[in-house]
Amino acid sequence: MDRVSFYEQVFQVVTLIPKGRVTSYGVIAAYLGAKSSSRMVGYAMHDAARAEPPIPAHRVVNRNGLLTGKFHFSSPTKMQDLLKNEGIEVIDDKIVNFKKHFWDPAIELDLEQ
Repeated sequence: MDRVSFYEQVFQVVTLIPKGRVTSYGVIAAYLGAKSSSRMVGYAMHDAARAEPPIPAHRVVNRNGLLTGKFHFSSPTKMQDLLKNEGIEVIDDKIVNFKKHFWDPAIELDLEQ
């Protein structure tokens, strides 16, 4: 799978994450059939800043709910601010009630069919 098409697939999944929900790099990778490619999902999120239409990269965090990608935003608090605007509380760079807000495309998208 070439890098560009993988990024496009990642972007497609990320655009489906509803407001007020989050998912992880690894879950996206697994959903795309590339379980060991969570780092590539992270690289895609870094490139998402230049994507048109905009990609809600702030909704992708690490498997523990940590905002590990926050330094790729225009300011160190931008990711947290965007999540807060969607009703997600973040304390010490970690999502409060992470499981409550967690969105798994393998489950959620399957339910829609």
